[in-house]
Amino acid sequence: MKDYAEVYGAHGAVSWTELMTSDPAAASGFYSQMFGWTVKTEAMPMGDYHVFSVGETSIGGIMAHPPGVQAPNCWTPYVTVKDVDAACAQAKALGGKVVVEPMDVPNVGRMAVITDPQGAALNIITYSGM
Repeated sequence: MKDYAEVYGAHGAVSWTELMTSDPAAASGFYSQMFGWTVKTEAMPMGDYHVFSVGETSIGGIMAHPPGVQAPNCWTPYVTVKDVDAACAQAKALGGKVVVEPMDVPNVGRMAVITDPQGAALNIITYSGM
Protein backbone atom coordinates (compact mmCIF):
# COMPACT_ATOMS: atom_id res chain seq x y z
CA MET A 1 0.00 0.00 0.00
CA LYS A 2 1.33 3.44 -0.93
CA ASP A 3 1.77 6.05 1.80
CA TYR A 4 -0.31 9.24 2.04
CA ALA A 5 2.42 11.53 0.67
CA GLU A 6 2.99 9.31 -2.35
CA VAL A 7 -0.68 9.11 -3.30
CA TYR A 8 -1.99 12.53 -2.30
CA GLY A 9 1.18 14.37 -3.26
CA ALA A 10 0.79 13.26 -6.89
CA HIS A 11 -0.12 15.88 -9.48
CA GLY A 12 -3.90 15.75 -10.01
CA ALA A 13 -4.75 13.91 -6.77
CA VAL A 14 -7.59 15.15 -4.58
CA SER A 15 -5.53 15.56 -1.43
CA TRP A 16 -7.52 17.55 1.13
CA THR A 17 -11.05 18.72 1.73
CA GLU A 18 -12.12 21.79 3.61
CA LEU A 19 -15.33 23.12 5.07
CA MET A 20 -15.75 26.89 5.21
CA THR A 21 -18.59 27.61 7.61
CA SER A 22 -20.19 30.23 9.82
CA ASP A 23 -19.73 28.01 12.91
CA PRO A 24 -16.58 25.85 12.84
CA ALA A 25 -16.98 24.63 16.43
CA ALA A 26 -20.52 23.35 15.81
CA ALA A 27 -19.47 21.77 12.52
CA SER A 28 -16.48 20.08 14.20
CA GLY A 29 -18.78 18.63 16.86
CA PHE A 30 -21.30 17.43 14.29
CA TYR A 31 -18.78 15.67 12.05
CA SER A 32 -16.87 14.19 15.01
CA GLN A 33 -20.08 12.55 16.20
CA MET A 34 -21.27 11.66 12.71
CA PHE A 35 -18.07 10.01 11.42
CA GLY A 36 -15.84 9.56 14.46
CA TRP A 37 -13.32 12.11 13.20
CA THR A 38 -10.84 13.47 15.69
CA VAL A 39 -10.48 17.24 15.50
CA LYS A 40 -7.46 19.26 16.57
CA THR A 41 -7.71 23.05 16.62
CA GLU A 42 -4.69 25.06 15.47
CA ALA A 43 -4.29 28.83 15.69
CA MET A 44 -3.68 30.33 12.23
CA PRO A 45 -3.25 33.95 11.04
CA MET A 46 -6.80 33.98 9.61
CA GLY A 47 -8.29 32.37 12.75
CA ASP A 48 -8.56 28.92 14.26
CA TYR A 49 -8.28 26.01 11.85
CA HIS A 50 -9.81 22.68 12.85
CA VAL A 51 -7.90 19.74 11.34
CA PHE A 52 -9.87 16.51 11.24
CA SER A 53 -8.38 13.06 11.09
CA VAL A 54 -9.34 9.45 10.59
CA GLY A 55 -7.04 7.49 12.85
CA GLU A 56 -3.62 9.11 12.61
CA THR A 57 -4.17 10.56 9.12
CA SER A 58 -5.26 14.19 8.75
CA ILE A 59 -7.68 14.42 5.84
CA GLY A 60 -9.17 17.90 5.95
CA GLY A 61 -10.00 21.06 7.79
CA ILE A 62 -12.82 23.27 8.96
CA MET A 63 -12.53 27.05 9.11
CA ALA A 64 -14.67 30.15 9.52
CA HIS A 65 -15.39 32.43 6.60
CA PRO A 66 -12.68 35.11 6.50
CA PRO A 67 -13.83 38.49 7.86
CA GLY A 68 -15.92 40.35 5.32
CA VAL A 69 -16.48 37.30 3.13
CA GLN A 70 -20.12 36.49 2.57
CA ALA A 71 -20.44 33.03 1.11
CA PRO A 72 -22.51 29.93 1.68
CA ASN A 73 -21.20 27.24 3.99
CA CYS A 74 -19.59 24.71 1.66
CA TRP A 75 -17.13 21.87 1.29
CA THR A 76 -14.34 22.24 -1.26
CA PRO A 77 -11.58 19.84 -2.26
CA TYR A 78 -7.92 20.61 -2.86
CA VAL A 79 -6.16 19.11 -5.87
CA THR A 80 -2.39 18.70 -5.72
CA VAL A 81 -0.40 20.33 -8.53
CA LYS A 82 3.34 20.35 -9.17
CA ASP A 83 3.45 24.17 -9.43
CA VAL A 84 0.56 26.39 -8.31
CA ASP A 85 1.69 29.40 -10.32
CA ALA A 86 2.05 27.36 -13.52
CA ALA A 87 -1.33 25.71 -12.89
CA CYS A 88 -2.96 29.16 -12.54
CA ALA A 89 -1.48 30.22 -15.86
CA GLN A 90 -2.73 26.99 -17.44
CA ALA A 91 -6.24 27.51 -16.01
CA LYS A 92 -6.36 30.99 -17.58
CA ALA A 93 -5.11 29.64 -20.92
CA LEU A 94 -7.89 27.05 -20.85
CA GLY A 95 -10.60 29.67 -20.25
CA GLY A 96 -10.74 29.48 -16.46
CA LYS A 97 -10.02 32.20 -13.92
CA VAL A 98 -7.90 32.65 -10.83
CA VAL A 99 -10.18 33.92 -8.05
CA VAL A 100 -7.66 33.73 -5.20
CA GLU A 101 -4.12 34.43 -6.36
CA PRO A 102 -1.37 32.02 -5.32
CA MET A 103 -0.34 32.46 -1.70
CA ASP A 104 1.97 30.74 0.72
CA VAL A 105 0.44 28.84 3.64
CA PRO A 106 3.06 28.56 6.41
CA ASN A 107 4.25 24.99 7.05
CA VAL A 108 1.89 23.64 4.36
CA GLY A 109 2.73 24.90 0.87
CA ARG A 110 1.39 27.25 -1.78
CA MET A 111 -2.28 27.39 -2.82
CA ALA A 112 -4.75 29.25 -5.02
CA VAL A 113 -8.40 29.05 -6.02
CA ILE A 114 -9.34 28.70 -9.67
CA THR A 115 -12.61 28.37 -11.54
CA ASP A 116 -13.27 26.37 -14.66
CA PRO A 117 -14.89 28.08 -17.70
CA GLN A 118 -18.34 27.28 -16.23
CA GLY A 119 -17.48 29.01 -12.93
CA ALA A 120 -16.99 25.98 -10.65
CA ALA A 121 -14.37 26.79 -8.00
CA LEU A 122 -11.55 24.45 -6.98
CA ASN A 123 -8.61 24.85 -4.59
CA ILE A 124 -5.19 23.85 -5.91
CA ILE A 125 -2.09 23.30 -3.79
CA THR A 126 1.60 22.47 -4.00
CA TYR A 127 2.73 21.00 -0.69
CA SER A 128 6.06 21.95 0.85
CA GLY A 129 8.51 19.08 0.82
CA MET A 130 6.51 16.78 -1.45
